[in-house]
Amino acid sequence: MTENSFVAVPPHTELVSISDGIATVEVASAAGGALASYRWWRDGSAVDWLRPAEPTAIGRRDPGAMACFPLVPYSNRIRNGRFDFAGRPIQLPTASDDPHHEHGHGWRHPWTVVSHEARMIVLRYRHAADSWPWSYEAEQAISLADGRLCLTIAVRNLSDAPMPVGLGFHPYFPSTQWTHVQARVSGMWENDAEVLPIRHVPPPVGAHPSIGFDVSEVDFDTVFTGWTRRARITWPEHGRQLDIEAEAPMDFLVLYTPPGEPFFCAEPVSNITDAFNRMGDKEIDTGCIVLAPGQKQSASVRFIPSLAV
Repeated sequence: MTENSFVAVPPHTELVSISDGIATVEVASAAGGALASYRWWRDGSAVDWLRPAEPTAIGRRDPGAMACFPLVPYSNRIRNGRFDFAGRPIQLPTASDDPHHEHGHGWRHPWTVVSHEARMIVLRYRHAADSWPWSYEAEQAISLADGRLCLTIAVRNLSDAPMPVGLGFHPYFPSTQWTHVQARVSGMWENDAEVLPIRHVPPPVGAHPSIGFDVSEVDFDTVFTGWTRRARITWPEHGRQLDIEAEAPMDFLVLYTPPGEPFFCAEPVSNITDAFNRMGDKEIDTGCIVLAPGQKQSASVRFIPSLAV
């Protein structure tokens, strides 16, 4: 866990903040509507429940270096950025460092602050039809109560045709030698070399999330299925614990545990990787949502921290 004295973390002009007297959240709306930090204060020191963004990352508006960013209008990768929907081929822009147009649009664009109160901030992103041939509006409500963080994301189809949708959040958590994760799941998608799913299999016996595992001992970049929408992260050497509670339709959990890094990700999401290319397979639960014109879909995730007495 990262700990900093209060005076060592000066306010940044790119950020807006909310606080409930126990927790403080800093939001970088221009950096893909991302959170820059979520921390408690104890005796003048910070307890960071999410990996805090460095000042340089805030300055360059780098969502991938933030504490958490929104996933809209889908989670994870679309193979080669291409899929067919309602008989229409869709080709999204790709690049050598992003060959599968990962995580959609929200994290790539600034969001607008539409409401800012002491304990809540609401952000909005509007997407005009382009290579993604649907216009839509996304909103995030970020709120604090009793030190707990609640994130709600909503997507409304503004186009005149049905639109496929997925949504979720991409939080980064501090990783230590003894960081432990437990989340009840029943299956997972095995990946190919490009981190795209090839077959649905049982979780590994030695690192089954339902039993729990130490982050330092696994190497996941994996979508888990049959998730009960509950997860628990513990940092036993610090006497800290964080519970994650998600709402439907966030029925999948992505775990990303890159070896040797001081962070890992546990992402509540509504769709499997490359979901839009698998919608025709009725034997697979892709999690794909189809919004009719004007229809809205929302979901919330709560982060509930606690400290050992």
